[in-house]
Amino acid sequence: MQIDIRQSCNAAYTKTLDTEGLRKEFVVEQIFVADQITMTYSHVDRLVFGGIMPVAAVVTLPDLGKTYGTSFFLERREMGVINIGGDGVIVVDGVEYAIAAKEALYIGKGSKDLSFKSKSAANPAKFYYNSTPAHAAYPTKKITQEMASPQTMGDVKNSNRRTINKYIVPGVVDSCQLVMGMTVLEEGSMWNTMPCHTHERRMEVYFYFNLQADAAVFHLMGEPTETRHVVMRNEQAVISPSWSIHSGVGTQAYTFIWGMCGENQTFPDMDHVAMTTLK
Repeated sequence: MQIDIRQSCNAAYTKTLDTEGLRKEFVVEQIFVADQITMTYSHVDRLVFGGIMPVAAVVTLPDLGKTYGTSFFLERREMGVINIGGDGVIVVDGVEYAIAAKEALYIGKGSKDLSFKSKSAANPAKFYYNSTPAHAAYPTKKITQEMASPQTMGDVKNSNRRTINKYIVPGVVDSCQLVMGMTVLEEGSMWNTMPCHTHERRMEVYFYFNLQADAAVFHLMGEPTETRHVVMRNEQAVISPSWSIHSGVGTQAYTFIWGMCGENQTFPDMDHVAMTTLK
């Protein structure tokens, strides 16, 4: 398994990048490959993310200890997985967890043997995951969409009516650093996270999906007074450093998974940016 390593980019360097440069540093264009694990290792807060799509075989997490300087991948890490495909099963140290579409599994630090399988090859599971460093171990736990503290926000007038499902947040699941959830936009709504914000204490990764082949999301990034954009297609992810805004508008409604890592887990701890500030 090849690991895509992305180094940190500061704001000054990012200003010099053209479209290709921005995509090379921040965008991951392919998350799911049949019967494989994709893995991107971001130096920003050491967050690891990717996809696992078992089709014809059971997919087992390989020995990554040498790569991460540990005995096994989750020796000093935790992991969150959200299924966006068909029904699947995740096996953690011999314990099976049935994970249906829009269900999640938090996997605690110290879990060693992980395997992933689909109930049907015709409709395979698509497990999107985030992993962050962890200094404490918490129990592995399944989270249904009903448990995910759903919160509906926005309105039709501003084209941002959406429901935020908080899968891995305090009060739902105990975790060390990882915070993770899924935002679903309603038909006719295209804007996410606008007015926008930054949070110096946490980085974030957005994973966009439920987009038609000819649809796109224009993801906004950069400092509030030095904004840039990248065009995102279905099932692509983008890294957002702590100094960057992270917002977007689509040519249709869509869904995205957000994952955060940093110094705290306080969900509303953000620095709001006034619309009049954006340039």
